[in-house]
Amino acid sequence: MEKQDNEINEKRIMDAIKMLAIDMIDNANSGHPGIVLGAAPIIYTLYANHLRIDPSNPKLFNRDRFVLSAGHASALLYATLYMAGYDLSLDDLKAFRQINSITPGHPEYDLTPGVDATTGPLGQGLAMAVGMAMGEANLEKRYNKGKKNIIDFYTYALCGDGDLMEGISYEAASLAGLLHLNKLIVLYDSNNISLDGKTSDTFTENIPMRFVAAGWNVITVEDGNNIEAISKAIEEAKAKEDKPTLIEVKTIIGKDSLLEGTNKVHGSPLTKEDISNIKEKLNIRDIPFTISQKLCDDFRYLINKRCANLTAEFTKNFNDLSLEEQEELSYFINPDKKIDIKELIYSPPEGNIECPRDTSHKILNSIVLDKPYIIGGCADVSSSTKAFIEDAGIFSSNDYLGKNIFYGVREHAMGAISNGLALIGFRPFASTFLAFSDYLRPAIRLSALMNLGVIYIFTHDSISVGEDGPTHQPVEQLLALRSIPNMDVFRPADANEVIGSYRAIFSKENSPSVIALSRNKLPILELTKASEVEKGGYILYEPQKKANGIIIASGEEVHSALEVAYRLQSKGFAIRVVSMPNLERFLRQDASYIEEVLPVEIRKIVIDTSTSYCWSKLIFNDKYLITLDKFGASGKKEDVYKKFGFDIDTLEEKIENLLK
Repeated sequence: MEKQDNEINEKRIMDAIKMLAIDMIDNANSGHPGIVLGAAPIIYTLYANHLRIDPSNPKLFNRDRFVLSAGHASALLYATLYMAGYDLSLDDLKAFRQINSITPGHPEYDLTPGVDATTGPLGQGLAMAVGMAMGEANLEKRYNKGKKNIIDFYTYALCGDGDLMEGISYEAASLAGLLHLNKLIVLYDSNNISLDGKTSDTFTENIPMRFVAAGWNVITVEDGNNIEAISKAIEEAKAKEDKPTLIEVKTIIGKDSLLEGTNKVHGSPLTKEDISNIKEKLNIRDIPFTISQKLCDDFRYLINKRCANLTAEFTKNFNDLSLEEQEELSYFINPDKKIDIKELIYSPPEGNIECPRDTSHKILNSIVLDKPYIIGGCADVSSSTKAFIEDAGIFSSNDYLGKNIFYGVREHAMGAISNGLALIGFRPFASTFLAFSDYLRPAIRLSALMNLGVIYIFTHDSISVGEDGPTHQPVEQLLALRSIPNMDVFRPADANEVIGSYRAIFSKENSPSVIALSRNKLPILELTKASEVEKGGYILYEPQKKANGIIIASGEEVHSALEVAYRLQSKGFAIRVVSMPNLERFLRQDASYIEEVLPVEIRKIVIDTSTSYCWSKLIFNDKYLITLDKFGASGKKEDVYKKFGFDIDTLEEKIENLLK
């Protein structure tokens, strides 16, 4: 006999999820009970009545996405996923926040079934949700032709006051409003409390009016426990066809706890007495992890009633596409993001002198036009970084197929939005000056954590920027980027190495990459080899006699290293020059290759206009490091070089003295 909806007690299901999450926090003696008790009605309503998902197929491409931007509510999410029928066991929930579990302290993408993004750093999730909604808009426009409706999903995010205090959330919200991303719905857990106390001490602006000003539809639910009101608000949001929607849900942090409404319930486990009192109030047995199978079945029934045919429908729609469209869409669906670009069109300029950023522009343009999954943009500096696709349109509310995203001066959001696009299957690029990569650091770190193939194109890569001065001259940024696990950082010396860098970047399956490029015109060297870049470092120049010194350099400094080697050769020195476009890749080579390139018995000297700390695994005596551990200065490039000892005459003298 078919289940009747009026037989289902939604409040009982919601309370069971709530207390299961509290049991997890209590068992771990670690977690955030406040948001669990306050926001459970929001997440329950979304999963039970709106989110289109298939728990048996959590990677279904045409599913709705849910981003828990308030990642500290992870226990609430895991409890919901368990009761919804995802591949999680009670033992997994009991292992919450324990080593090697699939229920970590904050949600991690590709670890827990049903988690669509790694979150925790506040604001990042909301901005990633914007990227996901941008991706959906692009794919819907591309593949939903005629009566086809193969791509049709909403992106939801749950955020709190802390998310909305972070500047990144407003950058992202501003862009989302401009782009009219109507399939983006943000649920705002509005409880007026943050970790340190009342938000009235730190956060008093009118949030609804701020979002209205950014071009959003705003709905307020006054009673955060009213499932029907929350559901009605979501229905209203889905009916909006021209704007994203913020649903402000007024909640009470830690509701029903002895500490409800205070910051003390935010991030500390509840006492046993408090938990028992809440369970008694909610009429739940006071035995940890005791779950009614009927309530699980009822919850799964509500989801299945709405979503039973999602996978079958998508499979049918996919099979109805042309073979070319199937091949294209398969790239978005499949986790392998490698792209073979062995054959590319590149014409060196007359005189064989070119800015690496200009070479990058040519390479990007030769690759991307027939690849819908490559999309990206700049933080208002496309004319400087040259990360722009010619004749490919601008991504806008009038053209979601445009391949160029004009982020404006929103570097924080640009990085996180790129992650959101990557989570939808794109291979996005993001670009600004290397010194400003610091604005993107939290998002870059999440790219690496999630194994996302985002390409970060940073130009103006050293003190050779010159007149713009130390604010624009990167010194420590390469070290900061190289120190991120799972990150590839390329700094090519010329056009040949730019080509080799892009080949290496696109041949990787999944992980982010940085390419740092000079803005200055540089000779295209006969000695550089695109094919060697994938090794990270290689012998660029070998003297006729046995080398008695090795100079290591990357980027623009490679040209200086060669000039010094040639000069010192006339004085009887035999100097090998090693180009090191990717230090991390070189250090991952086998010991025999490293020894072949950098024999232990030969003195090695580094020329690098950035900090010395990058080179500690290769050079063990600081006197062999010609580097820069201070800020630069404003002036002509030649004068800046001379001031800090990077002009050719000074380098020649320093290296000659070191090798005598």
